[in-house]
Amino acid sequence: LVSLENCAAGDCLELKSDLIFGCYDQVANLSSHKRGWDDRWEEFSQHAVRGHAIHSDLVKLIDDDTKAFDGIMSAYGLPKETEEQKQARSAAIQAATVHAIQVPLRVMELSVDALKLALVMANDGLPASASDVGVAALSALASVKGAGLNVRINAASLKDKIAADKFVSEAKTLQQQACEIESEVLAKVDSLIG
Repeated sequence: LVSLENCAAGDCLELKSDLIFGCYDQVANLSSHKRGWDDRWEEFSQHAVRGHAIHSDLVKLIDDDTKAFDGIMSAYGLPKETEEQKQARSAAIQAATVHAIQVPLRVMELSVDALKLALVMANDGLPASASDVGVAALSALASVKGAGLNVRINAASLKDKIAADKFVSEAKTLQQQACEIESEVLAKVDSLIG
């Protein structure tokens, strides 16, 4: 188990990512092996390949998130004795903060892609696996919202308020899109479950 004291956003993302794609694998495998669906094996294999690609990208972003945080901490540790050092330190902090915003924005984009895949699986997958698709969608939405919180907290530290507003606006757009797709997925799941 991950210690709460050392729990970073990346640790939570890793757990959510594994849950999302474990559910997709389940749905893709059960759907592709359903009797009478033999002609759809390639279709579900493509869904599984797409899901694995998203998962791989999200796992890479876990390390990127940790490095982005470390970059901010390193920048804050730079010397600040002279005016030149203060300016260099401030510039390094701002650059590291921008990077620490870009990483969770990418997490949000990939998690929206995961939700789009969940919608496809809800509509085309084995109805008996509907709950797995629902869990994947809920987890993907949690990833979007969690990453959005990271965008907002880091954007608040930017001196360039125009850039900060742009990042926050992009995050809000992604979160709105994610909420709409998740609602569609859950409506389909509810109709399948009854």
